[in-house]
Amino acid sequence: MDKQIKKRIEQIRRGEVPEGYKYGKDGVYPKDWKSQKMMQWLSLKERPVLLRDELSYQLVTVRRAFGGVDSRGQYCGKDVLVKNYFEVRQGDFLISKRQIAHGACGIVPEKLDCAVVSNEYNVFVPEQGTDVDMFNLMMQLPHYKRLFYLMSDGVHIEKLLFKTQDWMKRSLAMPPLDEQQKIAAILTTQDKVIELKEKLLAEKQRQEKYLCQQLLTGKKRLPGFCGEWKKVKLKKLLKERKTYAQKGAEFPHVTLSTTGIYSKSERYDRDHLVKSGDKEYKITHFGDICYNPANLKFGVICVNTYGDAIFSPIYVTFEATETVNIDFLSNYLMRWDFINAVRKYEEGTVYERMAVKPEDFLKYEVLLPALNEQTAIAEILSTSDREISLLQKSIDAEKQKKKALMQLLLTGIVRVKV
Repeated sequence: MDKQIKKRIEQIRRGEVPEGYKYGKDGVYPKDWKSQKMMQWLSLKERPVLLRDELSYQLVTVRRAFGGVDSRGQYCGKDVLVKNYFEVRQGDFLISKRQIAHGACGIVPEKLDCAVVSNEYNVFVPEQGTDVDMFNLMMQLPHYKRLFYLMSDGVHIEKLLFKTQDWMKRSLAMPPLDEQQKIAAILTTQDKVIELKEKLLAEKQRQEKYLCQQLLTGKKRLPGFCGEWKKVKLKKLLKERKTYAQKGAEFPHVTLSTTGIYSKSERYDRDHLVKSGDKEYKITHFGDICYNPANLKFGVICVNTYGDAIFSPIYVTFEATETVNIDFLSNYLMRWDFINAVRKYEEGTVYERMAVKPEDFLKYEVLLPALNEQTAIAEILSTSDREISLLQKSIDAEKQKKKALMQLLLTGIVRVKV
């Protein structure tokens, strides 16, 4: 990072105003940026539409967390009870009045031009000198996200109502139009990079799912393998581990979820190094297969890739025998086909508490190839897992890059040449 930029950041952190900047209601920003009320950047626009019973209309919704404007589907006028609707156009800025505290705002895309929204939404059009993409990005900064919450009335987070007129009187500092457009173009390009990588990730995940379905069931055989697969009960492959932490011993505390095993410190952002005392904690080791008996139906089953740790005694942990490849078996057991099949052993009267006991879990028969074929299949799936993991890390890095760019460009800490 440029020395001047570093110096500028440090000055702002210390509460100082760098040369060429000024301090106002919008914080510290460049002197040549204009600070004015929201109503001077955007104006409310109403295009009333009286819905006719015999016609079809495209309705839209705005997703939370700045997820954008999306379609709600096509509806016949007679099926829409409230007829008080407004037309939206490409480039309009929409705010959901009851969801804006959760970041429900965005720009109408080309595909939703001339769609309609109810009076639960505010429709804005940009004034001269406003780039709507830049405005949308500015609203995602922490200061303006918080302002959306402060400008919403109510006692329940899900029933807050946006005070539109009050919000429109608040101020916003932005650069001249040509600089707005350049900043928006840079961040939009970054969005496209993320979007392309996310599409590639989704495709690789789809391919892996297909590979699992074909290879783990024997529908597709690897070259060089032709032996018959055999049915084996899980109790011959797995043994429940019932060891508990001794008093005074220290272990990291982990938890299970549908995406794997995690440190509680990481998941809940607080220290969870537990010194065992009165409460008993189960020990699990690297390579164990773990599951939550009551949440197996939701996919809470995984292989321990974390290492030696302890978790709640409600969880079950199995160690594998030497007659099975643990990577093959873990992939087999995490398939929805298996999870749905083993649910026949569920017991309980309340759905949320219906559980598969470990002794019943071990009754299930699985179809296995010879050990060398298990190993070959596991290696292929492990390679696919590594590719997906690397791509996910790349996406996370691109998102962090965008976040950093937003913080630097949308505050004027870094200027762009136009």
